[in-house]
Amino acid sequence: MTTRPFKVLGIQQIAIGGTSKTKLRELWVDMLGLEITGHFASERENVDEDITAMGSGPFKVEVDLMQPLDPDKKPAVHATPLNHVGLWIDNLPKAVEWLTAQGVRFAPGGIRKGAAGYEITFLHPKANEEFPIAGEGVLIELVQAPPEVVAAFAKLA
Repeated sequence: MTTRPFKVLGIQQIAIGGTSKTKLRELWVDMLGLEITGHFASERENVDEDITAMGSGPFKVEVDLMQPLDPDKKPAVHATPLNHVGLWIDNLPKAVEWLTAQGVRFAPGGIRKGAAGYEITFLHPKANEEFPIAGEGVLIELVQAPPEVVAAFAKLA
């Protein structure tokens, strides 16, 4: 195995899916006090989500509260309540290149702009013969960390 050309810096987000954002907001916003910082909807991703946050600055962690636009379509963002975990990555293109070469399976869609405006891609939750390494049932989002997040985590090292 070659030397890993990137670092996982920390958790960028967790995404919680349900049939009703109203019920999700009742817990995460009304009871736990997270702040709604944005909204995102995408027919391609079959999602209507509220972006909430805890913490601040480069250590802010998003909690995305998601409901499907159409509960009968895929992806079914509500079918697994803990939809995915997002990880800050210091160099996303190098991470994708290296992980692919190591046999990690990525979900379709490639690197693209995500709901919060960062470049993202997803590790597939299930392996296959061609790519024997995957999330073992967990969808994992890799998120390109902006320079201020990379710098803040470097100070902790």
